[in-house]
Amino acid sequence: MNAHSRRPLALTNLRAFEAVARRLSFSAAADELFVTQSAISRQVKTLEDELGAALFTRGTRRVELTQSGQTLLLAVQPSLKKIDAGVRQIREKRGRKRVSVTTFASFGSLWLLPRIEAFQRAHPDIDIRVSATDAVADLDDPELDLALRYCSPPQAPTGAQQMFGEVLSPMVSRSLAELIHRGKAPALATPADLAQHTLAEEDDTKASTEYLSWRRWLTLHGQPTLEPKRWLYLNFTYQQVQAALAGHGVALGRIALVFEALQRGELVEPFGMEGRMSSPYLYWLVAPPASRARPEVQQFCDWVMAQARDTRQALGEAA
Repeated sequence: MNAHSRRPLALTNLRAFEAVARRLSFSAAADELFVTQSAISRQVKTLEDELGAALFTRGTRRVELTQSGQTLLLAVQPSLKKIDAGVRQIREKRGRKRVSVTTFASFGSLWLLPRIEAFQRAHPDIDIRVSATDAVADLDDPELDLALRYCSPPQAPTGAQQMFGEVLSPMVSRSLAELIHRGKAPALATPADLAQHTLAEEDDTKASTEYLSWRRWLTLHGQPTLEPKRWLYLNFTYQQVQAALAGHGVALGRIALVFEALQRGELVEPFGMEGRMSSPYLYWLVAPPASRARPEVQQFCDWVMAQARDTRQALGEAA
């Protein structure tokens, strides 16, 4: 027996296989596990490559288990049930309730973390674990209970709850706004005036970035070819916000993430409501039914959606 044949199989791939085998559908399995269909297909293909055997026959309208797939399913299903039961027992015996949430870094820093203390005051017996990363985590991980995500409606997993939309607006620090008002910094009364300022731009290759770009905003406001005094390229939204707060330039801020700073006057919209621009991307709460069955997870989901209502009001969205 060689080393390859002794190598253990990845649990994530086994979960993907079991879901497809039980539902006989790659798309249904993807919806159940809150991942994309391509991710399910990739995990199953990796498992087949490691086993050296086909697990499914794929027709145009149906999926069927091969003999090898039936053999593996008999072994996998009871094992996964035992693992899940053991995880639940461990969690229950720890004596404290815990909710684990995954989200992207800027949302975690700007929207979620400033609010967490309020939830913990209301629920002192529940611990919160936040995993803030721009890598999309699979919710079949038994250590994750829910996700706060950002995507377009067609990309939202089945069962996802819409939190609020996306609205962007040029923003500057209070100190820079005061300098402009006193004539000690270049004017910023019309979009054309941006040619005399530094523009903080998100430097990312994600599909959503085009909807967050200065070039889109400038085109919508009649300045498609405008070039600013200089560009400041930054990887993350929270870095753009920090740059604006420090007076380093004009950021195209996401209202949902910074409206408290706007309310406090720390950030100023030089063009007011007329400078706002919407995006087709939205913010979502995703929690599998198995997670919601735990009271502490449902309490956290209810709290998040209540906070989201406040944000929708700030954006002028319907309640």
